Amino acid sequence: MRGVSVLCVAACCCLSLVRGELKLDPIYQSHMVLQRGVPVPISGTCSASTPVTVSFGGHEVKAKPKGKKWHVTLPAMEANAEGAELTVSQGKESESIDDVVVGEVWLASGQSNMLWRLEQTGDSSAMAAANIPQLRFYHSEPQVHTDDTAYTEELSERLKKGEMYEGSWSVSDTTTCRRMSAVGWYFGRKLQELLGVPIGIVHASLGGSEMLAWMPQATLKKRYKDCLTPRWLESKYVTEWVRGRAKKNIGSDLSAPHPYKPGYLFTTGISPWLRFPFAGVIWYQGESDAEIDDMAQHKAMLTDLINSWRTQFKKQNLPFLMVQLPRINDDTPLRANWPEFRDVQTQVARELPNVYQTVTIDLGSTNSNVHPPRKLEVGERLATLAAAKVYGKDIVYEGPVFSAATLSDGKLHLSFSSASGLTTTDGQPPRGFEVSADGKKFHAADAEIDGEGVQLSLPSQVKKPKVVRYAWKVYVEPNLVNGAGLPTAPFTAPVLAH
Repeated sequence: MRGVSVLCVAACCCLSLVRGELKLDPIYQSHMVLQRGVPVPISGTCSASTPVTVSFGGHEVKAKPKGKKWHVTLPAMEANAEGAELTVSQGKESESIDDVVVGEVWLASGQSNMLWRLEQTGDSSAMAAANIPQLRFYHSEPQVHTDDTAYTEELSERLKKGEMYEGSWSVSDTTTCRRMSAVGWYFGRKLQELLGVPIGIVHASLGGSEMLAWMPQATLKKRYKDCLTPRWLESKYVTEWVRGRAKKNIGSDLSAPHPYKPGYLFTTGISPWLRFPFAGVIWYQGESDAEIDDMAQHKAMLTDLINSWRTQFKKQNLPFLMVQLPRINDDTPLRANWPEFRDVQTQVARELPNVYQTVTIDLGSTNSNVHPPRKLEVGERLATLAAAKVYGKDIVYEGPVFSAATLSDGKLHLSFSSASGLTTTDGQPPRGFEVSADGKKFHAADAEIDGEGVQLSLPSQVKKPKVVRYAWKVYVEPNLVNGAGLPTAPFTAPVLAH
């Protein structure tokens, strides 16, 4: 009898080793949102070679595993706010997730202003009213930050293993909302109101990160090879601040992994989602890169980042919505290039299809804090932008945008689009306009509203203006808005001959 018992125990142990090997990949969890209107891939792992069946929403699809991986594709589905069970089975083995809905799913990424949590805004009324069943989040929680300290052995080991993020799906409520990206949460809440369907936000960002950290290896190998060596911190693409912080974290071993290392955040935070269909991307980043005074470089990098994500997601028209850098009351060299970097963002949004930006020049800090507190307006402006440009809603999504400057009768006449109801926020004349006779030295110009345009009186130093610009400073106090209260976008432009 003792021998039989031993055999039974052994058999049970063997069964325990093989059972439970049918799994969904980690991004598929209860409470998730699947993208509507497109085929949805579902994937995972297994140990057997028999077909895997996935059942959801009245659909049943099968596929034969390749090695230990399996992959099926659910057909395109309409939005559905009623949570349902998704089941994967193989023989007698099965795994299920519940409360899965179908709607619109957006990817939110960038640096600290995207990571900035809802609880950090102090918006207690929003958090108290955060029970929104049709707003769901997959929050990728950074396990390693870049504080001004040396990394412990534990943190270094985690980075070596690629264990940068831990994430899970959750429904927005008064508890779960607190650690969610504030911009992402406000964006999702407003978009859910505008569209009336479930909204999912997948968030992965990190404070201080440059664009290079968010680029895929294929792009780095093609265009930024010098950044893929142990001497990456010496690259011209790496800012002094990032270089100093990384060296403080990893010490003398410059070959050690670091979150800012080119490609690292894309690999750990974005690549797990490459097969997942997204409606679009919201992106809040640039504070770190803007330290470098090379706008051609920034434009090329931002273009490469957007194009590379589209290539990796196999969606060349993937909507990409950026937050233009706001104002900041900081006259240090660290922020000196912000006006020019804003213009880079404007150029990229104008030149690349399905790339848009939301202007936040009025929302930045009145002090040197790089984290402006007003995240609600940022998120809601992104949502109205998405509603208009991605979903075709008839809604005002931008403030006045400069069209042309013409000199006539000693006055400079500026025309704008999206300028219906042009006014100022404080009842004072528009401020922030400057003109130049040579494109180098600028002088303030008095302005007055003229219908849906602005008329400038030329200062005595400028008889024949060559260039006009608006809000072209690191810190400004702009007041020119349209009837929807949205701010005029900063610009610099030549003056046309009459």
